[in-house]
Amino acid sequence: MSKKNNTAGILAGLLAGAAAGVILGMLYAPEEGKETRKKIKTKANDLKDQAKNKYGEVSEKVKDQYGNISSTFKETASNVAHTVKDGYDKYKDQIVSKTADVVKNVESELNDLK
Repeated sequence: MSKKNNTAGILAGLLAGAAAGVILGMLYAPEEGKETRKKIKTKANDLKDQAKNKYGEVSEKVKDQYGNISSTFKETASNVAHTVKDGYDKYKDQIVSKTADVVKNVESELNDLK
């Protein structure tokens, strides 16, 4: 998870650096203010669209990973529950059988004592 956070941080830093570089380049370019503002607005819209696209991609990946993890967890929990139930049923039958044997032995011993 830390690797993904680092990647997201690097990506955000690159986008911010690119945006700052484009804006500074335009501000220092020898053009009319109106043209510069128009270019800045266009680039800002482009960067906004790129950010939305990346957000959508990352969001989909997170949803997919959540779905995979959730599905795996549910499957594992179900397997554990079945294993516990099977073990319980197995040992319950053994205990009932042993208890019946003990009861018969005790009854036999009591009958012998009479």
